[in-house]
This record gives sequence, structure tokens and C-alpha cells, in this order.
Amino acid sequence: MTQAASEHLGESLGTDFFSVRTQFTDEQWSHYITVRKFTDEEVIPAVGPYWERAEMPWKLIRRLPELGVVGEDIKGYGCAGMSPMACGLVAMELHRGDGSLGVALGVHAGLAMQSIALLGSEEQKQRWLPAMATMDKFGAFALTEPDHGSDSVALETSASRDGEEWVLNGHKRWIGLGSIADLVIVWARNTEDGKVNAFVVEKGSPGYQAEVIEGKVSLRSIWQADIVLDNVRVPEENRLPVARSFKDTGKILATTRSTCAWGALGHATSAYDTALQYALRRRQFGKPLASFQIIQQRLVSMLADLTAMQLYCLQIGRLAEAGRLTETVAGLAKMHNTRKARAIAADARDMLGGNGILLDYQVARHMADLEAVHTFEGTETIQTLIVGRAITGIGAFA
Repeated sequence: MTQAASEHLGESLGTDFFSVRTQFTDEQWSHYITVRKFTDEEVIPAVGPYWERAEMPWKLIRRLPELGVVGEDIKGYGCAGMSPMACGLVAMELHRGDGSLGVALGVHAGLAMQSIALLGSEEQKQRWLPAMATMDKFGAFALTEPDHGSDSVALETSASRDGEEWVLNGHKRWIGLGSIADLVIVWARNTEDGKVNAFVVEKGSPGYQAEVIEGKVSLRSIWQADIVLDNVRVPEENRLPVARSFKDTGKILATTRSTCAWGALGHATSAYDTALQYALRRRQFGKPLASFQIIQQRLVSMLADLTAMQLYCLQIGRLAEAGRLTETVAGLAKMHNTRKARAIAADARDMLGGNGILLDYQVARHMADLEAVHTFEGTETIQTLIVGRAITGIGAFA
């Protein structure tokens, strides 16, 4: 690690009690510092009104390619080509600033771009990834359906072969960026063999209808869509050839579940740091809140959970870099970190008293956004069942 990084570390021990950051390489640290600066100077000061208006922060989103973080660990095609650990740090920092911004990058790069990179042909990668890396084209990932969330393996969207085209019919729900994306990765069941395949539906395809879901109280600054596919015709050249069964979605979801763990850490870091700084500044009964024993006890308990979250992320980052991160391990990390993050945010909101519900103090926004992170990419209950099956050898899903 560089001398500059070491000096910066000394300023950050409030949220890095175990000096986890000393484990990062210069490449990882460089991406972290770049995004941290962006988050501190541009995201946090501006994002509250976007969240309140449920408006996409396009000005901030358009800055992401300039930061060199779009495309995660994909090599070539103009993509970022970061290490898996750097990808996690970027997700953490974006979520520390705003969950919607972190999810926007996660959907576009972690789900849509990774689907093409891992499951597409070389021609498809050349055709789509460069424009996605610059965000000249946006991507979405359509798996979840109104009646199939946790049991998405039972998806009902159909794909019927008609000569050199496929005809898609079905309904998708909770599809991030689905209303504005140029490319939507749609998962559908092949009517010939019953297997699940993936298709790239391009913007403007007749029969593709998307409507933004309104009334959300979580992740308000990213639009999720209800999608109807009514005889949408997709050319054979838009079918991802390596996506031959539902198991192939696991290649994508293992990565995104680990991203959820990193994102939860970002939310929790902001909430804890806000509570700590508030306790040091806020005076009650003639002295700082931080001088009261119960406040110190709560801060230490929050820090213990935050540190455990950091160690989870450090290890899944190492496993990912070694090519050994499994869907089950990622699921355990996601389950643990979202659970702890919700508790930290709730404690922070309580410690801020009435100020805790104001957007100016960030905590209530993080608390609300964590409710979505807790749910998507597999709920805590589903992750528990996945890990439970792994350690017992017994499936308990039904």
C-alpha cells in the first residue's frame, strides 16, 4: 500500500478499527479513493433531493464511466477490468453515498454486462459491451416475475422458436432500469425442451411494454419496472448461447450477491459514521452525547458488527480473486451483512433522535434503502435455506 494510503488510513480508524484497508493493493486502493472522493464531493451533497423526488440522478450516473468503474472485472471491450476486490470497494463506496446509484451500476454492469460477458458469444460481446462500458447503452436484467420472486426457477415467461427468431411472452416485475434500458437480458423458458435461456431484447422491440413502479419508499432514485412481453420477436443472434439452463443464472447471481454484501457495508458505514460524529458534536444535559455510557455501549456494539461485515467482505473478495467464490458463500455473506446493516442503521437513526428522520442526516435514507437490499438477490430466508442445504445436505425449501 502507498504512503498516501497509509496516511489516509490514520484518518479513517473510526470505521476501520481492524485496519482492514492495509490488505488492499495499490490498484484496489486507487479505485477506492477515486470513488470515495466522488461520493464525498458530488454524491452526498446532491442526492437527497433526487431521492425525495424519486428521480434518477442522471448527472451522477453519467459520471461513472469517467471514473473508470463501469464493467467491473470484465477484461477488454473498454470495460473497467478491475479486480473483484476493487469491484467490491466501488460498490461499497457508491452505496455509502446512495443506494440507488450503487444499484444502477450493479444492474447495468453486474447483471446485464456480466450476462453478456459470461454467457454471450464473442460477436455479442464485441457488439454490445463497448457501448455499455461508456453507458451509451444501458442494460437491464429481467428474471423476477410477479408470481416468481424467491422461486424464480419456476419462471413462466416463454420462448418459442419460429424459424430464425424467438417469440417471447410473459410478465416480469421489479426490473431495475427496465423502462429505460437499451438492452434487456430476458430469461425465458424454451417451449421445446423446458430449459431456461437468456435473450437480449433491444429497445424499441414491438410488444415490449415497461411501466415504472411507483410508490416505493426504498431506493427511490432508481426506477424499477413492470414489463409485459407480448409476442416480442427476438432474432437467434440475440440469444446468449452459453445460457442453457437456470443454473447458468447462478454464475451471475454469485457475483451480485457478493455485491449486495459490499453494498450493505457501505450503507452501514455511513450510518455508523454519522452516529459517531453526531454523538461527538451533539450536547444534551450540558455535555456531549458521546460522554454517556449507554451511547458508548451502542457505538461499540455497532462498530463490532461493522467490523465483522468488513471481514466478511474482505474474505469474499479474496475468494473471488482466487476463483473460489461460490453462490452459497456469497449468500451467507449477503444474509449476514444485510441483517447487520439494518440493525446498525436502526440504532443510528434512534441515536439521532428527531434529526434521524431528516434527509440532511442521511441515516433515514440508508435505513429505507436497506430494506430493498435486504430483499433482492435472494431474501434472508432464501439465503438461509441455501446455506442450510449446503451444511446438512437436506433441502428444506418446501
